[in-house]
Amino acid sequence: MSISPRFLQELRDRLTLSEIVGGRVKLTHAGREFKGCCPFHREKTPSFQVNDEKQFFHCFGCGAHGDAVGFVMRHDNLSFIEAVEALAQKVGMQVPQASPQDQIQAKKEKGLHQLCEEAAKWFEIQLHDPKNRDVLDYVTRRGIGEEITDAFRLGYAPSDDQALRKHLGKLGYADSIMLEAGVVKASTRGTEPYAFFRDRVMFPVTDARGRVVAFGGRVLPEHMRPPSRSDFTPPKYINSADTPLFHKGRTVYAGQHARLAAKDHKILVVEGYMDVIACHQAGFKGAVAPLGTALTEEQIMILWKMIPHEHKEPVLCFDGDEAGYRAAVRAADRIIPLLKPSHSVSFAFLPEGDDPDTYIRENGQNSFGQLLDRSLPLAEFLWRHHSAGQNYSSPELRAGLSAKLEDIASKIPDKQLQYHYRQVFRDKLYALFGKSWQNSKKSKVSGSDHQFGSLTLPPVGKRQAEAMIPRLLLLTVLNHPEIYPYIHEDCHRIDPEDSDLRLLQEALVSVLENTSIEDLDKVAVLSQITALGLTEISDRLVQNERLYVHAGFARPEVAPEKVLEGWKSLIFQWEKSRFFADLQVARQSLAAAMTEENQNRVLALKQMQMEQVEERD
Repeated sequence: MSISPRFLQELRDRLTLSEIVGGRVKLTHAGREFKGCCPFHREKTPSFQVNDEKQFFHCFGCGAHGDAVGFVMRHDNLSFIEAVEALAQKVGMQVPQASPQDQIQAKKEKGLHQLCEEAAKWFEIQLHDPKNRDVLDYVTRRGIGEEITDAFRLGYAPSDDQALRKHLGKLGYADSIMLEAGVVKASTRGTEPYAFFRDRVMFPVTDARGRVVAFGGRVLPEHMRPPSRSDFTPPKYINSADTPLFHKGRTVYAGQHARLAAKDHKILVVEGYMDVIACHQAGFKGAVAPLGTALTEEQIMILWKMIPHEHKEPVLCFDGDEAGYRAAVRAADRIIPLLKPSHSVSFAFLPEGDDPDTYIRENGQNSFGQLLDRSLPLAEFLWRHHSAGQNYSSPELRAGLSAKLEDIASKIPDKQLQYHYRQVFRDKLYALFGKSWQNSKKSKVSGSDHQFGSLTLPPVGKRQAEAMIPRLLLLTVLNHPEIYPYIHEDCHRIDPEDSDLRLLQEALVSVLENTSIEDLDKVAVLSQITALGLTEISDRLVQNERLYVHAGFARPEVAPEKVLEGWKSLIFQWEKSRFFADLQVARQSLAAAMTEENQNRVLALKQMQMEQVEERD
């Protein structure tokens, strides 16, 4: 929808900015302006100013600046159109429609909105009607206080299947619009339409602007329902069908409450209406729920949009049963193709048989908060789901797990994030299978695989190590620049005595530091080394077959996790050789002069040696 600048200016002219802001932020007069604490960052001294004459707000702390539309967009987490519509409604302006068809649709939707609002009011009245006192008592016994009941506009749909229809009819609504709104259902017996929701606690569902667009209904306990004429057991929850106002997969229950709380509270996805209510009652005000469907792609995007922070990671909290776990797996599958930097989810699972409502009532809010704090990041959940309890006794089975994880990573559209997921999975594969790849008779120092040539450096002195090991380290990075994010600190420590190698090391580190993660491959890096005129020096390493005898893990065809394993072993060998060289020098100094300083130096090195042994054990 295109909105003209003229309309926007007229809207601003009708608004008083301090009233808009003051409804959300405590303001005080400061001369011709207003001051308050900025709602967009934490501060104790007010630095947020509102100027009605100039029609803008400004924060001298964080730099936030804008007009009424910008403030509502940012504070209420609304889109531009949603913010304009909300402000226009406040001052009685009609947002211009783009076409006659849009105007017809808008008029139709306005009628449906009004009908849903009237239905919600009627349900609320029924809940507080003295003749339905037992229903209100039931709600209260569930631990739902009056404040939450009012905030979420809980109601009651009585068993009389014509009561709501008669009420709306008296207000001038025809059966056709009631059917379209989903509050009544057509009879299959040729009789009059009847109420869709009967004998249920009612939960109005609102859109981003807080307008009622649909309903959910929870069945009452059996002893509170009229006697059944058959063996039919009503479903625990029923939801409005999709309408022109409402699409199950594009809406979340309590979204308007969570959006306003998202600055200070985690966005938390639970499974049912009562779970949301229980969470809010316990102080978890970012709780929402899908509406009778598995979490959809659109709902995931809504969750991310709600969170005003750069890092967006809602917690998906599932019931502690098989169905809850399957729902988590389906959600993960849908989220993977949507992932991008700083946008993810984590998973929290309740004990078997619990849902958030029962768990909070039985264990308290602190225990529930701790459970959420232990939520699993998406990568960890995927790993556990695909690896736990499986048999990996053969190379084929291990390859199957590796291929599955590779397939998952390949579905992530962002190449940089895809790279990091691959690295996480490779690290976990190594942690799971690494020990079984090693020869049990080999020294714990060496973690290399015979297939690629073990690390066969003998114990050497400092000068010998400084001649050999820096060459092997540089060779490894030239063939496998993809491991650089994990070993960049080691790369800076490489200090070859050979002037040519030192030149290559400095150039290589500079190239790697200035190359994006997705471009860290051998061809790209060597092309930059060539451009710097260092091809001859790099070829002396890459084409030296004798070096691979000492470090087979550095060969180009070796998998990155094995390269990284070999690198760590080589670094350990280097540090060990330097340590013993230092110890030898210290002992020689002590033998030459029995001073306290020389004695303390030897003792310190021996203590360091003991600590290193303990760490390895």
